[in-house]
Amino acid sequence: GAIVAALSLFFKAEQIFVTGTSRYSQQQVLRASGIRQGGNLFLLNKHQAASAITEQLPYVESVRIRRQLPNALRIEITECTHPLALEQDGALWLLNGNGKLIDKLQPGQGESCPLVTGLTLTSPQLGQLAVPENRDKWDLLQQLWQLLRSKDMAGDVQSLDLTDSNRITLRYLDRFDVCFPRDTDYGYKLDYLLAVVEKLEINETGTINMMQEGKARFIPE
Repeated sequence: GAIVAALSLFFKAEQIFVTGTSRYSQQQVLRASGIRQGGNLFLLNKHQAASAITEQLPYVESVRIRRQLPNALRIEITECTHPLALEQDGALWLLNGNGKLIDKLQPGQGESCPLVTGLTLTSPQLGQLAVPENRDKWDLLQQLWQLLRSKDMAGDVQSLDLTDSNRITLRYLDRFDVCFPRDTDYGYKLDYLLAVVEKLEINETGTINMMQEGKARFIPE
């Protein structure tokens, strides 16, 4: 009892630091989390608070909450920086890296977001995980996009076309249409793509055909 009383008396969140977000204010984050200044650090349910933040603030991808004894709490947020866009039923849906629908825009908005074509969602709802009609296409998209993000290439992609049953076509650097086979080692292909682009002149544009294993063919415009 004495230990519980001591924890309740001394370890309070007198200082709260929110980092990693430019879209939401500290007040918005705290309101979503349910955390209040002066609350007990040890009675705080960090998992519940983090889940509440990601649920109520769509552009937040992940949250880490850390206690800094004796009287501080740090909320570290990772925001969605490169959402994908998918146009369907007269709306432009934005998806974060986890496949969550984070925004609903008018067609023509979200020009900086890579546009996905050839994929249809089932009853899309804002704030919910996307449910694709074709799971195989979705898995390929997720795999490729995660690799693009991990290699810092996502910001250079303008579109991903999944329409063809045998290939994925990637618009890259707004200069190249890059063709990959559906079933391939995307990590290897992306490294190969970087090597090919490095050898081309900065003013060259065209198609980079990577459909054959171990080969890449550049077809200028």
